Amino acid sequence: MKILSIETSCDETSVAIVEDGRNILTNRIYSQIDIHQKYGGVVPEIASRNHVTKLPYIIDEALAESQLSLAEMDAIAVTNGPGLVGALLIGLSTAKAIAYSLGKPLIGVNHIEGHIAANFLQFPELAPPFLTLVVSGGHSHLVLVEDYQTFKVLGRTIDDAAGEAFDKISRVLGLGYPGGPAIDAAAKNGNPEAIAFPRVMLDKTKYNFSFSGLKSAVLNYLNGKKMKNEAVNPDDVAASFQMAVIEVLVSKTIACASSIGMKTICMAGGVSCNSLLRKMMGQSAADAGMTLYYPDPILCTDNAAMIGSMAYYNYINGEESDLSLNSIPGLKIGTRQ
Repeated sequence: MKILSIETSCDETSVAIVEDGRNILTNRIYSQIDIHQKYGGVVPEIASRNHVTKLPYIIDEALAESQLSLAEMDAIAVTNGPGLVGALLIGLSTAKAIAYSLGKPLIGVNHIEGHIAANFLQFPELAPPFLTLVVSGGHSHLVLVEDYQTFKVLGRTIDDAAGEAFDKISRVLGLGYPGGPAIDAAAKNGNPEAIAFPRVMLDKTKYNFSFSGLKSAVLNYLNGKKMKNEAVNPDDVAASFQMAVIEVLVSKTIACASSIGMKTICMAGGVSCNSLLRKMMGQSAADAGMTLYYPDPILCTDNAAMIGSMAYYNYINGEESDLSLNSIPGLKIGTRQ
């Protein structure tokens, strides 16, 4: 089964063709990072306008690379949330038009579930159940994947997501956007023990996250140094901040997996590319006798291949959408509408 999938939830315009939920035939991604860097973050209106101009060409590129036609697609898939409402509508309108004109099934996909499904593309042997840490610019979740259609959120951020915190601290340090890669790079030249930033663990029997207090602690440190006219080592700040985030993510994930007797852990989302997170989670999982999976970086960023993978499992389980499918910026895990 070949599915043409479209992803436009934020600032990546992506089109992929995925076969049987596991085999990527093409995965074209147009990134708008260079456009939004001057603003220090994504400008929704600019993102939407770029989706409008780029999406038709990226569809053509995907078809040309795969040497397939639209008529050969078995279904059309699209992200309908969560994300930026304007950006979502561009992909959704395009997918609806293609599906309607060809008489093909339309499949709506939850963006967060798509991130989880990226692991299916990388690891043919992977199958539920497993625990997933989803960490990106807008999401920090611990999700129990009971089967391909059943997702149970065991923990979530109660304020800022990890990726949001990375972007904010990177901006105040003058390291640029996107913050995740910038902090990761700077931290390699810093001392992670230089500054004692807090580790917010909340209730140790619960698995929610909180990064707002840590973010404030870093800002207070920098403001204090400025008021005293003292020098700041940005690399040390980056390394100490990053370690505070990663220690919480790793400890909460391993504790959650242990509490439910889960021996398989996955990671997904843009922040899962972080080199320290991969190293520390890998070591902690091994120490606990757990198996850790995470996809290549290209499948951690927003991309349409992960949407095509999740769409396959939606479709074979009867989750076909109709033309009333709408964009839902705050779509929750485990829901389509």
